[in-house]
Amino acid sequence: MDFLRRLFGGGQSAPQGEPGDKTGLYFYVRPTGCDEVVRVRIDKNNDPSLADDGTFFVTKTVRGSSYKCTRSAELHLSFDQQRRLQNTEITGGALVTAEDYAAWLAAQDGG
Repeated sequence: MDFLRRLFGGGQSAPQGEPGDKTGLYFYVRPTGCDEVVRVRIDKNNDPSLADDGTFFVTKTVRGSSYKCTRSAELHLSFDQQRRLQNTEITGGALVTAEDYAAWLAAQDGG
């Protein structure tokens, strides 16, 4: 959990949405072998599926939009019964920061 705190700042255990977006959580994923950073929005009210134990989970396949990035990553999220984020795992990629995403976007505009 300390990794998430360092990744998303402060003592918060979950990423925050954008201003005006009360139900969205944003994650930034770089698939293995790709330069592209993909922003993934999770809607806490609509995306989670109910698990047998009463908790919730989300699995998202993340793939870049560029022909240069043909690999995909899987984002696995676990939520408690109140839909608070409890665990984040990724396979085939890495979670990066919003700053990494902004830098990648800036490089696309300049290139």
